[in-house]
Amino acid sequence: MPRILPLILGALLLIGGGAYYMSQNNGSIPGVSIAEAQTADGEVELAPDMSLGDPDAPITVIEYASFTCPHCANFHASVFQQLKENYIDTGKIHFINREVYFDRFGLWAGMVARCGGEMRYFGISDMIYTTQKDWIGSGEPQEVLENLRKMGRLAGMNDDQLNACLEDESLAQSMVAAYQQNAEADGINGTPSFIIDGEKYSNMNYEDFAAILDEKLSN
Repeated sequence: MPRILPLILGALLLIGGGAYYMSQNNGSIPGVSIAEAQTADGEVELAPDMSLGDPDAPITVIEYASFTCPHCANFHASVFQQLKENYIDTGKIHFINREVYFDRFGLWAGMVARCGGEMRYFGISDMIYTTQKDWIGSGEPQEVLENLRKMGRLAGMNDDQLNACLEDESLAQSMVAAYQQNAEADGINGTPSFIIDGEKYSNMNYEDFAAILDEKLSN
């Protein structure tokens, strides 16, 4: 399981004509700290969770994952779809996805996913995980951005919408601030990690995940 790594330190991340700033956090969870993610008006409003399923389901599952994490892509290919079919869609669990940012590419991917709104978020996320190696490509930033824009277009957005999202400094700050606060509160130090009914678990296969859920559902 990979460590959570700091976001690029003190970097101006230029996207088209816009830019946003991410600086080092010296606390236990790397990233932009809550104090750093402030505007002139005060604290940044935290980006909302993205979720699937019945909010009143008997069990809540929170996944912490990075769009650039190969283990997370494998989880979504081999485990998540079965969880969705057997537990989320049947009303047994409420699933919450919380993004972790190892790097700017993961943040950009999250911004594109959120650009589609809550209704399209998980569909875009699925494309991002399924084609992870392809959109990261050579790792050249402009190539990555264009590949992410292509996915956004497939989801029905135009270039103006995508560029507005990718250049939205307040969106970036709110996403990083939410990551920082949530991951620190839950003691997250790697991805994918899960909070199942209040208990923390590391990556696992579908059989082990289902066994944990079934045991909790039977209590």
